[in-house]
Amino acid sequence: MMRIAIGADHAGFKLKSTIEEWLRTPDGGGHQIMDVGAGSEESTDYPDYAIAVGRAVGNKRVARGILLCGTGTGMAMAANKMKGVRAAVAWNEKIAALASEHNHANVLCVPARFVSTQKAQRIIQAFLKTPYGEGRHVRRVKKIDAIEK
Repeated sequence: MMRIAIGADHAGFKLKSTIEEWLRTPDGGGHQIMDVGAGSEESTDYPDYAIAVGRAVGNKRVARGILLCGTGTGMAMAANKMKGVRAAVAWNEKIAALASEHNHANVLCVPARFVSTQKAQRIIQAFLKTPYGEGRHVRRVKKIDAIEK
């Protein structure tokens, strides 16, 4: 179990609501969830949620973050501006696991318009359950973290 920040814009709102509920159940891992919004499908700006999740991760108030928007791309761009954040877009389980293992990703961005609920659950499980690989990856992640933001 871990503390996870989750956010979505209007395009990811429905999926966020389902994923958030699932993450709290034993099947989803029984995690503690910090929901930063959005609260509806009304049009909104994705950077607001990327910033909120990014701050929670960067300030270590949560262990990981999950962002959902139409493609995941805008969320990743915005979240990666935040100090201490390594956000990755994943559209399948293998990409999510490799982002966690190789890149020490701490924020997962899910393309809500392109994956089903079940697929999103499998992607998130792969991300959350895959440990950081360390070894040869440490040097590379340190170089990412050293980039000024």
